Parts: sequence; C-alpha cells; structure tokens
Amino acid sequence: MTPVHFAFSSAFVLGLVGLAFHRIHLLSALLCLEGMMLSLFIALSLWALQLDATGYSASPMLLLAFSACEASAGLALLVATARTHGTDRLQSLNLLQC
Repeated sequence: MTPVHFAFSSAFVLGLVGLAFHRIHLLSALLCLEGMMLSLFIALSLWALQLDATGYSASPMLLLAFSACEASAGLALLVATARTHGTDRLQSLNLLQC
C-alpha cells in the first residue's frame, strides 16, 4: 500500500470512527460524513488519474455533486431541528415523536 492510499484510507476510517463514536451533536455527525465524502472524492480522482481512463473522469464530479446535495439536505435538517427542538444534540431527539 502506497503512502497516498494509506492516507486516504486512514482519512476515511477516521471519519467513520468519528461518526460511530462521537455522535453528540448533529453538526459533528454531518462533518464526519463530509470528511468521508471528501476522502472518497480525492481517492476516486487520483484513481482516475492513475489509470489514465477518460471514462472514469466524470465519476468524481458526480460524487462531488451528490456530496453537495447531501450537505445541503443535512444543513436543512440541522436548521429545522434547531428551530423545533432548540438544540442539535442527538440524544435529545426522539424520532418516534412528531
């Protein structure tokens, strides 16, 4: 495994560990998801560059577009949650209650 692959793999795993163990606030969970998506974007971009394949060059841009949509939906949920519940703490949210 090259150092570049190790760096992006460890960045993805670090985001996954942060998402799994540090879910106190909704904003921290969204930041961990964004870190995971950005590490996937950079890894996919480097993979397409290393293969010199023009067919895979659109995949990183598609992933980046989906990541932007995910971020905007997450921020909309964050604002709606903060307005209705007064906080973004995940433990105070009850999904069974309207």
